[in-house]
Order: sequence, then structure tokens, then C-alpha cells
Amino acid sequence: MSLKAFHVIFISAAILLALWLGVWAWGQRQAVGGGGYLALSCGAFVAAAGLVVYEVWFLRKTRQVSPW
Repeated sequence: MSLKAFHVIFISAAILLALWLGVWAWGQRQAVGGGGYLALSCGAFVAAAGLVVYEVWFLRKTRQVSPW
């Protein structure tokens, strides 16, 4: 596996983890209440969006590099 493929898989896993954290915090906010869970949820969704933008940028930058 090339370094590019490892990087793409690692960033994709980080995106999924950030989305999971955001959904979990949103559910906790509805169950328990409080602004801390709302802030955590929003922060996780913003982080996931930032990681998506980074991954698209990385894939465009390394377009000529073989993925495997």
C-alpha cells in the first residue's frame, strides 16, 4: 500500500470518527441537555467538514501519483 492510499484511508477514518462523535454529542444534548454537548457536536461537524475539504485538496494535489 502506498503512502497516498494510507493517507486517504486514515483521513477517511478520521472523517467517519468526527461524524460519529457529532451524532453522539447531538443525541446526548437531546437526552441530557446542556450547551457543552451542543458545542461538541458543532465542533465535530466543523472538523469533519474541514477534513473533507483537506482530503479533496490532497487528492487533487496528488492526482499524478498512483494510488497503489
